[in-house]
Amino acid sequence: MNIFPSKIIKNITLVAFSSIALLACNKQPAVIDQALVEQVPSQVNAANIKAHIEFLADDTLQGRDTGSNGYQIAANYVKSYFKQLGLTPHGTRLINDQRGFEQEVRFRKSYLIDGSASAIVHGLSGDVKLEYVTEFLTSGSSLQTETAITAGTVFVGYGVISEEFGYNDYENIDVKGKIVVALTGRPDDLPSEEGAHIGSSAEKSRHAAEHGAIGFITIHTPKREKVRSFEKSAQYANTPRLSWLTKDDIPFGKQPEIVAGAYIQQDAASALFEGAARSLEDVYAADDNNIAIKGFALPHKVTLTNRSRHEQITSPNLIAAIEGSDAQLKDEYVVFSAHLDHIGLSSHSDEEDTINNGALDNASGVAILLETARLLAEMPIKPKRSVLFVVVTGEEKGLLGSSYFANNPTIPVNQLVANVNLDMPLILYPFADVIAFGSTHSTMGEIVAKAANKIDIELSEDPMPEQALFTRSDHYSFVKAGIPSVFLMTGFKSTDENIDGGAVFGDFLKNHYHQHSDEITLPINYDAAANFALVNMMIGLEIANQAERPQWHKGDFFGLTFAQ
Repeated sequence: MNIFPSKIIKNITLVAFSSIALLACNKQPAVIDQALVEQVPSQVNAANIKAHIEFLADDTLQGRDTGSNGYQIAANYVKSYFKQLGLTPHGTRLINDQRGFEQEVRFRKSYLIDGSASAIVHGLSGDVKLEYVTEFLTSGSSLQTETAITAGTVFVGYGVISEEFGYNDYENIDVKGKIVVALTGRPDDLPSEEGAHIGSSAEKSRHAAEHGAIGFITIHTPKREKVRSFEKSAQYANTPRLSWLTKDDIPFGKQPEIVAGAYIQQDAASALFEGAARSLEDVYAADDNNIAIKGFALPHKVTLTNRSRHEQITSPNLIAAIEGSDAQLKDEYVVFSAHLDHIGLSSHSDEEDTINNGALDNASGVAILLETARLLAEMPIKPKRSVLFVVVTGEEKGLLGSSYFANNPTIPVNQLVANVNLDMPLILYPFADVIAFGSTHSTMGEIVAKAANKIDIELSEDPMPEQALFTRSDHYSFVKAGIPSVFLMTGFKSTDENIDGGAVFGDFLKNHYHQHSDEITLPINYDAAANFALVNMMIGLEIANQAERPQWHKGDFFGLTFAQ
C-alpha cells in the first residue's frame, strides 16, 4: 500500500518517482515533482549525504575505531542529527530520567601477551615447536588470562554438522577431552549462504564443544591460500579481540569448554599428520577436488599455551524511531541499520597515512541512512508502521554491536518485522540496479523488487555468491533473531554504458577496502548516493505500508533455523 491519497498514487509511482531517479542519474538534485510539493515537501539531497560523509570520514575522527574518542564524536554527530529531525530516542541510557539515543555496549578487549603463545606437536620422532606468526596464529582469550592444555588430537574434516544437508563430521568419532583438528572452509556442495552459516567458526566451535572437545585447531589449506593468504591473516596477529559482555560479565558467544585454539599454516600442519591413517597431501587433494573427507584419530598430542590481558571498554549503538500513523500497525517496526565504526589507526613504518577513514565503509551507509531518516521524518503523512534506525558499533570486530542489539532489543523482537542493512554502498558510478543479499530467503525479495521498479531500478541476483556476503554484515544478526532481512548494495550495472560496475567494485576491494585510501578523495558520485537513498526510502515505505509483514519462504533454511 501507499501512504499518499489515492487520487495521486499514479502520479507518484509513474511520474514523480521516475523523474527523481532520472534527475539523480543525470547529476541534478533528486526533487519530488512540483505538483506533489504540498504532500511531499522534502527532496533527496545529495549535498546532505556529502556533508555527512565528509564529517564522518574526516581525519579528526581517527578512523572511528570501536570504543575510541573518534567513534564517540561520530556517535554524537548522529545523535545530534536524530534530534534535529525530531526522532524519538529508543536507546537504553537514561538522560534526565528519559530514554536517550544511546544503547551502551560493554566490551571485553583481549590482548595476547607478547611471547606467550606456543604450539607444540608431540610427534612420533620428537617434539615439533611451531613458530608463532609464520607457522601458527592464535589470539588472546576473552575467558581467562592463563591458558595451557595438552591433549590428543582428532581430525574431523571440516568440522561441520547439518542435518538439513546430510553432513555430520562427528559421526562415529570420539573427541571428548581432545583437541579437534579441522580444515578451514566447508564442503563446496553446500549452498553459498547456508554454507557460510554452517561452516562459520562460531558453528564449528559450538559443535566441537557439544561433543566434548577442549581445543580447536584450524588448518589453513592451499585452497584457502588462493583466496586469502596466511601471510595476510598474520598481519593482524597482534590485534586485540573484542567480545560484548552480558549483564553477568560473560563474553557472549564463546564456548568455555574450548580452552585453547590455533590457526596453523598449511605446510606446518604436516607435523600433525605424520604417521596418520591418511596423509595431509591426500586430505588437501580431496579438498581441492571437492571429495568427501572423513575424520580419523591423529597419533599425536598437542600442547597449546598463551597468556592474555583484558580491558573493558564501552561503545554505543544509536537508536531512534519515527512513529507510524496506523493505530494497529504502529507497534510494528521496519528497521534500517548501518555500522558507524571502522578499523581506526594502523601503523606501518613505510606509510605516512595511518588513518583508515572508511569513507565508503561505512560513512556512506550511515550518511544514506540519515538522509533516509530525514525524508521519512519530513513526510506529512507518516508510514503506517513505525521505522527504527539502528546505527551500530563493532561491526568490524565481528558484527558485535548489531549482535548486542538483536539479543538486547530496545523494542520487543517480535515487533521488528524486517531489516534493511546498509553497508559500503559503492556510490562511485551511476548505478542501474541494486543487490539485496538474502532476498531469496523471504518475501523481502519481492518487496525490494517492487519498490525499486517504481523508480526504474532493477533488483539483480547476487553476482558474488562465493563471497557469501549474506552472513558478513549486520543484517545477519537480525536474521539470527528470526527477522527477515536484506543487505542492500549498489549493483554492478551502470546507466553509463562506458562504466563496468563490477570492475569498479573489484578495483575498490583490491586497492581501497580497509586501506587508508578509502577516503573522500575517491571519486564519490553523490547523485548516485541520492538515488540510493531514494531506493532505500522506497523499500522502507513498501514494507511499512503493506498489509502483511514480511515472511520467510516456506521451508527456508534460515527461517526454520532461527524461527522466533
